Amino acid sequence: MPFSPLRHVDSIFMKRKPIHVTFFVTKICNAACPFCFYIWREDGPAPGELTLPEIDRMSKSLPNLLWLSFSGGEIFVRKDFPEIVETFYRNNKPVVMLFPTNGIMTSKIVDTMRRLCKSCPDSRLVAKISLDGPPEYHDKMRVVKGCYDKAMATYEGLADLLDEFPNFDLGVNTVLCSDNQDMVDGFIDTIAETMPRITTHTVSLARGDMPSPELKNVQLEKYKAAVLKLEERVKNRELPVYRFPGGKWKAAQDIVQRQLIFDTAQAEKRLSNCYAGTLNVVIAADGQVHPCEEFEMNMGNVKDHDFDVMKVLESPEAKQIKADIKAWKCHCTHECFMMTNTLFNPKMIPKIAKEYVKLKPKPTTPASS
Repeated sequence: MPFSPLRHVDSIFMKRKPIHVTFFVTKICNAACPFCFYIWREDGPAPGELTLPEIDRMSKSLPNLLWLSFSGGEIFVRKDFPEIVETFYRNNKPVVMLFPTNGIMTSKIVDTMRRLCKSCPDSRLVAKISLDGPPEYHDKMRVVKGCYDKAMATYEGLADLLDEFPNFDLGVNTVLCSDNQDMVDGFIDTIAETMPRITTHTVSLARGDMPSPELKNVQLEKYKAAVLKLEERVKNRELPVYRFPGGKWKAAQDIVQRQLIFDTAQAEKRLSNCYAGTLNVVIAADGQVHPCEEFEMNMGNVKDHDFDVMKVLESPEAKQIKADIKAWKCHCTHECFMMTNTLFNPKMIPKIAKEYVKLKPKPTTPASS
């Protein structure tokens, strides 16, 4: 029986344990995006990455999860990535697992996702292909010739899995930065026309400590226009939502989340409670534990705490960071953490419900005959 999200409802009222984990599988990547804040840019392998046995020990210290996001680097370059996913599945029973990818390694990505759909049948698996603009622009930003075409080939291969596996979803994410903010409106139309089988399209603001920080100089009205366009598509039967149970609720939450992101960026201060370090935890490839993707807030390393994440979260460093977060000493627009901050904030539930009743998503496009 599929793992139920309802087992985490109590976290709306009691923030006792992590239910959303982001695990940065590796810093290694086969692209070199100038807006990436987590990539190994030197020769040779990134040092100190957790081994599979260490990941097994670490994951056993975590509770059952609602949402498990894998990140990098490019997650599919790690040779033991399928075993890593299956380890978390076995130990933590995640309701949803997210797999972002640049789509370059088509055969490996499709084969791996097919394997995981079979070996993790009770989780919902969501693959998201990164596409940031038309082919010439996208290849330039990813610093990989033919990257766009390879991503499209990956889309075609993964789209076939939608027919094979009811626990699979396929989406696209576009990173909005200063270089593509004037083309994103038209690119949303391009995605709708050329990738009709996706079940979600998201737009993320460029963020973090990146090699080209000027790319973060986005006109916020351009971001707002883009996310409103996606919102209207779902409300007007032009864009589907996730196929998993609760997918429509997640789509409504996305709408509330995007408005909160816009308002936060505009106000340059936090406007909602943040559950980073309590409901949300980030684990880097080398075992460092952070409350969110602000990597300067270092709570400790699992290697120094018997590979026990919960011990790290009880360390003096972690307690101080969580106290600072609770005291509203920081703010950000990180989408993954805004998700939990809206889903599990009692004050946000009426807003999500209001958007929920407005949604009239497009049915998932069937396979072509």
